[in-house]
Amino acid sequence: MVLALGAMTLLSSCGEKQQQEAAITEFETTKVEKQNVTLDAKYSATIRGRQDIEVYPQVSGTLQKLCVSEGQRVSKGQTLFIIDQVPYQAALNTAEAALKAAQAQEATAQLTYESRKQLFDQQVVGEYDLQTAQNTLLQAKASVAQAQAQLVNARNSLSYTVVKSPANGVVGSLPYRQGALVGPSMPQSLTTVSDNNQMYVYFSMSERQFLELTRKSGSSEKALAAMPPIKLQLVDGTMYEETGTVETASGVVDRATGSVQLRAVFNNPGHILHSGSTGNVIVPVEYTDVIVVPAGGVVQTQDKHKVLVVDKDGVAHSQIVDIMPQNNGKEFFVTSGLEAGTEIVANGAGMVKDDQKVKK
Repeated sequence: MVLALGAMTLLSSCGEKQQQEAAITEFETTKVEKQNVTLDAKYSATIRGRQDIEVYPQVSGTLQKLCVSEGQRVSKGQTLFIIDQVPYQAALNTAEAALKAAQAQEATAQLTYESRKQLFDQQVVGEYDLQTAQNTLLQAKASVAQAQAQLVNARNSLSYTVVKSPANGVVGSLPYRQGALVGPSMPQSLTTVSDNNQMYVYFSMSERQFLELTRKSGSSEKALAAMPPIKLQLVDGTMYEETGTVETASGVVDRATGSVQLRAVFNNPGHILHSGSTGNVIVPVEYTDVIVVPAGGVVQTQDKHKVLVVDKDGVAHSQIVDIMPQNNGKEFFVTSGLEAGTEIVANGAGMVKDDQKVKK
């Protein structure tokens, strides 16, 4: 009976030991260290031509001819549209005739004045006649000047009937067709000429992020100069082959979004980029001396993150940590709550309970 009881006790203790050993699960562990890492920050972006110039006519009239087509590349000074020139040519002819008439009146007044002056010198006429002749001459000269100004206006108006490109670029949409009545006050422009040899890419960075860059560099100008070349992800998900340079940052924080707008410039040799397009700017950001933790070693519960720290006895203890919002998909970067050299569960941390013993 005693032997049987002893045997049962031995079997019971062996079973408990086997259960305890079975309860110890093997997990991969690692000692975390500080590293220098470079992460890609992504920002929504809007693409604009270096120059997007809306073309409006300076005179009113019927659109007589469209000399370009949508999407056509044009040079500065190239004719885009021609507005009916007949009334403006007639106005020019009238102004030229008016100038000739004014010049004839001036010549007559000049002769009259010179004649009156000679008679005055001979004391044939009085000062009143001489002054009257002089006033008539001045009036004739003023009429000539006025006629010359009207002639210049008429010539300018006629020249404005030929609408030319204000810059090198690409023609946008053409909402008006031949025969349409156009003028300076119309609600929509004749077209837009976009200079897309270089493109401006606008994106916004949070005030906090820009402040960090500024403090790190000492000034906003130095921060922009220190920014590395950036990449552009197009709307179809592909990466644009050219890299860009951040040129400027707005001096005012947008109150509605709490962000700062930055502008980068990209070369566009193949004219792949078009004004009005959208995409994402990829900005590489360097971080020094950050603790790197494998993604499998972090457990997220609501808005908190924790890791399982393994002590010298192989027991895992949960510990709350703060991580950077950016990650590379494979690793998290801890900003506080964890020291370098600490051993943690590197994979499957979500399966480990607090105070559970683990095999390394």
